[in-house]
Amino acid sequence: QVQLVESGGGLVQAGGSLRLSCAASGRTFSSYAMGWFRQAPGKEREFVAGISRNGGRTSYADNLKGRFTISRDNAKNTVYLQMDSLKPEDTAVYSCAAAASEALIMVLRQYEYRGQGTQVTVSS
Repeated sequence: QVQLVESGGGLVQAGGSLRLSCAASGRTFSSYAMGWFRQAPGKEREFVAGISRNGGRTSYADNLKGRFTISRDNAKNTVYLQMDSLKPEDTAVYSCAAAASEALIMVLRQYEYRGQGTQVTVSS
């Protein structure tokens, strides 16, 4: 069982930055591929970024490349999402997810665990 707790969300002006954190319970964090997803009001949940177990491989939604960066610290059981040049359309609830997989995963249903999420609001 893995429990995921996100933090770091909040209100930021357009053009600003936020760094989200996702802390995982358990001693096998390095066995899990991790991902970030987001869901805006009235929209479907969408893939944001994924990272492999050792952090050596990453993947991003095409429309977010260059602005968002995913990273992880296996010693701290934490995955991060650095978000720069934020836009009002980035407003959403951001959640992290974990999958016991060697592969990068971009489909939420393939993740076994998911956190409750943290709200990010970008004002214009």
